[in-house]
Amino acid sequence: MKQVTATGQTVEEAVESALAQLSTSKDQTNIDIIDEGKKGIFGIFGSRPAVVKVTVIINPIDEAKKFLKQVSEQMGSPAEIEVKQEGKQVCFTLSGEKIALLIGKRGQTLNSLQYLTQLVINRFSQSYLTVILDAEDYRNRRNETLIQLAQRLAQKAVNTGKEVSLEPMPSYERKAIHTALAENRRVKTSSDGTEPHRFVVISPVRK
Repeated sequence: MKQVTATGQTVEEAVESALAQLSTSKDQTNIDIIDEGKKGIFGIFGSRPAVVKVTVIINPIDEAKKFLKQVSEQMGSPAEIEVKQEGKQVCFTLSGEKIALLIGKRGQTLNSLQYLTQLVINRFSQSYLTVILDAEDYRNRRNETLIQLAQRLAQKAVNTGKEVSLEPMPSYERKAIHTALAENRRVKTSSDGTEPHRFVVISPVRK
């Protein structure tokens, strides 16, 4: 958090001094007047300078976007980033020539970046924000794959009469599995393990 305490003959002068030191503008700061100052006799005797504390307001979404820009460039896959916010959820959509590098095998790189971006955004946010990181519509395509996987493994659990454990997945992917099988009365689903290695277990319902 950037902040300075500045003085001046008037509050306005003190604020201008602080803004100059921070290289920012009034609309990007919080201003606390510590002392309004006193002019004194003839503007000299008994005078007291005005004192203000000026704090730069940090936009958490801008910081998260800056982080993603830096990381994508360092990974050799510079990305354009589109941001969309709906309530407490912020979606960052990445696009670029080498975007596959940022997705990684089964989206593992994208999931790791999403986790790190969530840490960054909530470091600066007053309230908790959920981050969704997407690239080339990967999340929708992955969701379709998970639904098909869930149905196939549910059938396997029914046919063999044995539990089937899936690979560890992030919470939103586990939720996709649970949702896909919620109406299937022949199986039940549960989550097991501890984060970040938590996984879904599909169990046949014994009649």
